[in-house]
Amino acid sequence: MQKAPAVAASGKINLSGLTRDELRDVLLGLGVPEKQARMRVQQLWHWLYNRGATEFDMMTNVSKEMRALLAEHCDIRRPEVSVSLLSEDGTRKWLVRLDDGNEVEAVFIPEDDRGTLCVSSQVGCTLTCKFCHTGTQKLVRNLTAAEIVGQVLIARDALGEWPSPADGRLLSNIVLMGMGEPLYNFDNVKAAMKIVMDPEGISLSKRRITLSTSGVVPMMGRCGEEIGVNLAVSLHAVRNETRDRIMPINNKYPLEELLTACANYHGVSNARRITFEYAMLKGVNDSLDDARELVRLLKKYDIPAKVNLIPFNPWPGTAFECSDWDTIHAFSEYVFNEGISAPIRMPRGRDIMAACGQLKSASEKVRKVDLPKAAPETIPENTPMP
Repeated sequence: MQKAPAVAASGKINLSGLTRDELRDVLLGLGVPEKQARMRVQQLWHWLYNRGATEFDMMTNVSKEMRALLAEHCDIRRPEVSVSLLSEDGTRKWLVRLDDGNEVEAVFIPEDDRGTLCVSSQVGCTLTCKFCHTGTQKLVRNLTAAEIVGQVLIARDALGEWPSPADGRLLSNIVLMGMGEPLYNFDNVKAAMKIVMDPEGISLSKRRITLSTSGVVPMMGRCGEEIGVNLAVSLHAVRNETRDRIMPINNKYPLEELLTACANYHGVSNARRITFEYAMLKGVNDSLDDARELVRLLKKYDIPAKVNLIPFNPWPGTAFECSDWDTIHAFSEYVFNEGISAPIRMPRGRDIMAACGQLKSASEKVRKVDLPKAAPETIPENTPMP
């Protein structure tokens, strides 16, 4: 069932982040005839998601009367960026303040061949994974589809990427790996990604979108069939007793059920592999015996797979340490030699607490002295990328 669009304190309806059906309902509610509403939806969609319009006066092919009607009853608002940080490695992090005052984080990671935006789906998280900073913040609520899309719009505003380019995008990929468990907010995540993938708007291919789950087995099948994006699974251990301890969700959906769901994921093949995320935790999951068991499981369940080995990213108060580099390389080499890709993902954005497992809204303040390195000063929103 559709939710009513967000209404500001001014009483105006925010059009930013709405689906086609929601835009049509707004227009009908303003008295626009149904036949005309269909045409107006197409125009609004183009301006909102292809051209990145933030004012109705920008919509030059919409009549003055219609623009005046929209301006009277609606507005086009992004979530507020309260803090914008730039890492020494070019990674950018935005602290995004929502209309109700809650905050989430989004991270943009530029690379030579792509630019990846890490998007949050919940305020906080309910999973309490022991090694994850976000997991220490209690779940507050799910994000709406508009709030999820809003993070994409903020990033493209900052990158100056309007209108939507046909190729050569700075923001070329999206990963739902930010704050929260996307499959516990399935309907809103689905609606948001349908907006992002629409060919007449932002137009990102489903093959450039990856959803990361900690293993919500009942929703994994629906994700493959109804959204069709790539799947990444936060694995982090290859034995139930270890995974039970560091990822409590494993008590509900143990490895056998999780790996069966991975093997059955819609569209999985050698050309479209499941990505397994594996944080390297010293003395916990990093032995050669762990590497052997990982290979055995992936071959047993016949899962076309890539394993991202992630050097553990520290955060204030954590009880875990990163594995030694020699241990990480030995683990990677063993898995590679068994025919499974196992690259070491070099940490990005550690100095601004933007690396994997470090995201946590600044509504729970962390003293600057507690950071691994001092965070750079806040930068203006339109500061060019280095």
